Amino acid sequence: MNEKRNNDDGKLFPLQGIRVLEYGVFHAGPGAAAILGDLGAEVIKIETLAGDPARFWTRLGRLDMTMPNGDNATFHYSNRNKRSLCLDIKSVRGRKIFEKLVARSDVFLTNVRQSTKKKLGIDYQALKDLNPRMIHANVSGYGPQGAMSDLGAFDPLGLARSGLAYATGAPDPKLMHIGLLDQATSIAASHAVITALFARERSGTGQEVHISLYSTGQWLNGIALMINSLLGIDPIVPEERTTHPPLRNRYLCKDGKWLICTHHPEEKYWSLFCETIGQKQWLSDPRFADTENRRKNQAELITLLDGIFMTRTSGEWMEIFIEKGLMFCPVQRVPEILEDPQALDNGYMVDYDDPGFGRLRIAGYPVHFSGHSAGTRSLAPGLGQHTREVLSELGYSEEEMEEFKKEGVVR
Repeated sequence: MNEKRNNDDGKLFPLQGIRVLEYGVFHAGPGAAAILGDLGAEVIKIETLAGDPARFWTRLGRLDMTMPNGDNATFHYSNRNKRSLCLDIKSVRGRKIFEKLVARSDVFLTNVRQSTKKKLGIDYQALKDLNPRMIHANVSGYGPQGAMSDLGAFDPLGLARSGLAYATGAPDPKLMHIGLLDQATSIAASHAVITALFARERSGTGQEVHISLYSTGQWLNGIALMINSLLGIDPIVPEERTTHPPLRNRYLCKDGKWLICTHHPEEKYWSLFCETIGQKQWLSDPRFADTENRRKNQAELITLLDGIFMTRTSGEWMEIFIEKGLMFCPVQRVPEILEDPQALDNGYMVDYDDPGFGRLRIAGYPVHFSGHSAGTRSLAPGLGQHTREVLSELGYSEEEMEEFKKEGVVR
């Protein structure tokens, strides 16, 4: 493997020495390999000669994701920490190169459809004899069994099938932007791979693992599903603020920014909250003195609170609530997170110097290790950027590489 890539600064990475071979497109799938790369794995991304279509998918409705060099900005997140090998695995010589890589890899990860895997000969049954210790990781839309097992899917379809499109409580289904379920599926897939690698340490053999957008969506929705199973009710409550308790609600402040709060149990915090906002008289007001009456008069109470919160800015209120130990939080938009001191202090956002794009601020790895490092080591590679490098590591000569290029085996 490429030691320099994993150990540039003398840092130790948890998955250093693990090689991941990816044959995937878009994010759910490739995103999992990127996470494994955050943890130090060497990741080789096999692309067709045309390239991963995510490279060129730059518009989503009104959102233009085109970078100055023509790349799709999201592609750099999905494919960080990877090397790109452009290879036609359907050709005879391309297949031999692919099989050499399979034999030397710890993980093979793909998110193409079942029928496509079988057609290309990259399903578990086709590859397991080449490398019995390899983990064969699959990401799909709806799972490996059933009538929908060979259907393609994207993030919105997984949100819809799993019930998450109604998670906001709005009467109409809402999409959550951008790629949230794709990213959750990538996290789940990386979790599955790491678990299988751990099991291999004990058993000595590899196995196939499978995760889907649908299964991940159900996992995220697990609390709601349990409530429904036990109580027979739909737990997704209406989104209107007046239907939510005052201490589990959101409020617009003088500066046009929102604060949100959550306090359980409410009775424990009600007295302190009333005193903090200068409404101590509510403690003896029969409309608001106890939980049951507050529930009956909730709409009136929320209206009164709206007026109170508009008397100060969100920052002023936050100072007051933090001092009193009340659990409020600003509702931030994406640009604010990039400058959030809490994110910067914890390394949740980090500065990153890229030779092509200069200094960027990107999401850091969300876990702290006392003895290891983790995080982005490189942004996404150019199409076929590392083809010669990878082929050289496999023992191919310059003459052979030129032949591959002329024959259309590689790009």
